[in-house]
Amino acid sequence: MGKYRNLLFDLDDTLLDFGAAEDWALHRLFEEEGITLTTEIESKYRQINSDLWKQFEEGSITREELMTTRFAKLFHVYGKEVDGGLYDKKYRDHLAESKVFVDGAWELINNLADEYNLYVVTNGVSTTQYKRLNITGLAPLFKDVFVSEDTGYQKPMIGYFDYVFKRIPNFSENETLIIGDSFTADIVGGLNAGIDTCWLNRHNKVNVTDEKPTYEIQKLQQLYMILK
Repeated sequence: MGKYRNLLFDLDDTLLDFGAAEDWALHRLFEEEGITLTTEIESKYRQINSDLWKQFEEGSITREELMTTRFAKLFHVYGKEVDGGLYDKKYRDHLAESKVFVDGAWELINNLADEYNLYVVTNGVSTTQYKRLNITGLAPLFKDVFVSEDTGYQKPMIGYFDYVFKRIPNFSENETLIIGDSFTADIVGGLNAGIDTCWLNRHNKVNVTDEKPTYEIQKLQQLYMILK
């Protein structure tokens, strides 16, 4: 073991391929409703969802508002009024069924679990995230799981990180590293909380901020070199 003892892993698009899970869940939902999911509708949903998640991370809307409005907003665009909360529940039930890992994630977590204290730090809905961790077999490999819904805060809020740190035994900022794909939630959040950060930048996004992650990688396998 090198410098770090506690590794905090984001879940969506860090360990589990959220894009694949989302695609699966959307197609199952629309099939159930007898509606053709066109490329245009899927693109519009992703735009609406992304905008709402950004507002949620900024603290301008609640988790409940996000979940009850994203499908209502989507179908409103196409002239149909639906129960947004009901559609969201159906969607999340399908979302929890996906088992698609980010490349190298399963092997990485299995290899690190005996040597490091591994934790999940994720924004999202508790029931959905726990189901996904269980169905993929990841759950037993982590010391604890911290879902924003349970904490009363969300990344990148300092309250979220305070909640997590207080629940890690013998916690030390200097021995803790957060690994995640979201520059705002994981990297800025981690930096503001006083811990080192590793940005998983699989799609070579450009950092347009003045903030600099401690490390930047394009593949999870590159984390091994950082931990040596």
